[in-house]
Amino acid sequence: MVRRIPSRHRNAPVPRERDRGALIRLSLLLGCGLTLAGGFVYAGGRHFAALSLGYQTENLRKIRNELAEDQHRFLLEREAAASPARLERAARQLGMQPMQAAQIDPLKMTVKSSADKSSPPSPAATSTRNAQTKLIRQPKPR
Repeated sequence: MVRRIPSRHRNAPVPRERDRGALIRLSLLLGCGLTLAGGFVYAGGRHFAALSLGYQTENLRKIRNELAEDQHRFLLEREAAASPARLERAARQLGMQPMQAAQIDPLKMTVKSSADKSSPPSPAATSTRNAQTKLIRQPKPR
């Protein structure tokens, strides 16, 4: 075996060289890492916001469909309430009767020429015609 004896000569101190570019590289690497992490956080936030908007849209779509069904149902109810048979039945319950021939005054009726019949009726003529065909409430017999 070889016996080692410590050297009696000391090595000269070697000055350590500072790498001045290391700090720049480290700061550049840190900036890129923060930018990349910030991008992922931003993308995650946008993703969850899009999911939230999707759920809200789906809920609003359900509400819109329910409201459309309600509107359709209300339209059907309105049409049923305004049907001539139902209106006649309601008028009879109130004591109204159809006009009789004796109640019609021929002098108040307007005579239309053939030219007027071919043109569409004006709103004023329609309102006078509707006024002439009203149901009259008859007094109840005693």
